[in-house]
Amino acid sequence: MKISSEYVGRTCLRLETTVTPRRAMNYAAAVGDGNPWHLDDTRPEGIVAPPMLAVALTWPISERFSEFWGETGFPTELLARQVHYSESLTWTRPIQAEERLFIDGRVLAILPHRGGTHLILEYTATDPAGETVFVERIGGLLRGVGCLDAGRGGGGLKFDNDYAGDGPPLWRETLRIDPLAAHWYDAGADIHFPIHTSPAFARFVGLPGAIYHGTATLSLALRELVRREAGNDPRRVRSLSCLFTAMVTPGSEITVELLGKEKEESGTSLAFTVKNQAGKTALRAGSLLIADD
Repeated sequence: MKISSEYVGRTCLRLETTVTPRRAMNYAAAVGDGNPWHLDDTRPEGIVAPPMLAVALTWPISERFSEFWGETGFPTELLARQVHYSESLTWTRPIQAEERLFIDGRVLAILPHRGGTHLILEYTATDPAGETVFVERIGGLLRGVGCLDAGRGGGGLKFDNDYAGDGPPLWRETLRIDPLAAHWYDAGADIHFPIHTSPAFARFVGLPGAIYHGTATLSLALRELVRREAGNDPRRVRSLSCLFTAMVTPGSEITVELLGKEKEESGTSLAFTVKNQAGKTALRAGSLLIADD
């Protein structure tokens, strides 16, 4: 099986979606995020949605890929070989707990990878005024699918930006993944794929059992980083990226490690990683930009 980079630049149908306080609160609850910014609607400022709600807002396009991308001619049969490999998000402002958004997608990159082909889709969410709220660049590794050419696209994205420091982590936090956590995320985020909730399906595709969602693991890491490094204020989150490189299973533990931080003109850049219970790096090359107060 092979794919050409000729599909780079092609666009999908627009998705119109509505953020509600219930969706915002449910996502926060799904990842155990009790931050008052997401749950306490008695606050004078009201609430804002968790930044990672972005992945739930774009999910319907992935879930109904043929419907949204079918007119592009993209070979959708190759998606059966796809695993979530990379994630990059930028926010120009917080997602409000009650607003209408329009999501447009394009094929950002098709790049050769030693394991197959790295397919990156870019989803841009805008408000009714046409202002960008967030951009998600979601990357799938098409396992065993060769790239027919040198590949193209990417827009300067660099996912292999592993932290260069060699000292010990600035801090680490071990978190327990409840045996039911994947089901909570499935329901609260409304992101359903049976590999996360059906042991039978997981075994059918060659896994020992159901695995925890990569975006849920990333949400837990972000929760801890915001709490410790951003004064528990999610409005300061500007960008977030990582590679998914090892599995996390329900009923196990993960360890979030802050490897380093660096002051930048636009805020503070944090380098982090997440290890699974076996000590393998589940989230690699984690990067978070926190705006100044």
